[in-house]
Amino acid sequence: MINAVYQLIAPRMIDVTYQELRLTEDHILIRPLYLSICHADQRYYQGMRSEAALKAKLPMALIHECVAEVVFDPTGTFRVGDHVIPIPNTPTQTDDFVAENYLRSSHFRSSGYDGFLQDYVLMRPDRLIPASKNVPLQVSSFTELISVSRHTISRFDAIAHGRRSRVGVWGDGNLGFFTALLLHYLYPETQLYIFGTVEEKLAYFTFAQETFLVDHLDEDVCVDHAFECVGGAGSRSAINQIIDHINPEGTIAIMGVSENFVEINTRMMLEKGLRMFGSSRSGRKDFLQTVELLDRYEELGHYFENLVGAQVDVREITDIHRAFDLDFNRNFGKTVLKWEK
Repeated sequence: MINAVYQLIAPRMIDVTYQELRLTEDHILIRPLYLSICHADQRYYQGMRSEAALKAKLPMALIHECVAEVVFDPTGTFRVGDHVIPIPNTPTQTDDFVAENYLRSSHFRSSGYDGFLQDYVLMRPDRLIPASKNVPLQVSSFTELISVSRHTISRFDAIAHGRRSRVGVWGDGNLGFFTALLLHYLYPETQLYIFGTVEEKLAYFTFAQETFLVDHLDEDVCVDHAFECVGGAGSRSAINQIIDHINPEGTIAIMGVSENFVEINTRMMLEKGLRMFGSSRSGRKDFLQTVELLDRYEELGHYFENLVGAQVDVREITDIHRAFDLDFNRNFGKTVLKWEK
């Protein structure tokens, strides 16, 4: 069958290409329903990656956050019409010590491989999981980003010491919100401190113990552990502020992506005996744990539903451009595309 794939061929330029899909007995055919724009998609769309990266990865269909419906399943794993979450990471090998999302041989959609801006997609059965029945499809579309937070918290749980009276989250954007909200449900006895730059965005963190503006932070504010969800140009100041305000032998999870090298205060990091680890993307286990959380806590879905900042019905390429422009000018919340191609 012939499939339409909507590829970014240059910054802010999308063209449709037609590719043949060969149906096989071991792959499932899905059709995207709702897709969510990520900051990584924006960096490609706006041309904010290096020239070398753009040259190496384009042309490429964007978007790796999606909920879809099953169109054809010869494997018998799902029924036609079932709502599923596609996992954008596709491992090509297994390793006893390295997770699938860190293997250099894995393929990640919308990062060198076509994402979900397609009419149809063929997926291996292990790359699909049932969508939560507890949340609207718009929320299911960004399950992937929630799973990234879930993955980091799982790694934190294995690395950090057991004193978790106060945990700080630096970053008042979507990633900071998702991470803080999951921490609130997974560690209900922990006091959550949120550190950000915009008072209006900090107001969304109603479940936190306290919120702080990073430019007006008292010296005596301290946390046992911290999650850095800032990224970009703010990474340097955020990481160094964490080092200043974290207790000795605390653990720092680095989640924000920066295009440039970041200088950190290694002297104080050594003096305090801090642990620091990086965390990126997620795997099948994290997706399953995320859906399990959404199914267990109905109120979680209500929190996430409030983050749907805009929905754009996509019938033609101009609608895709409009969605990316809306998202680029949005300070908080997720932009969701309803795929009606």
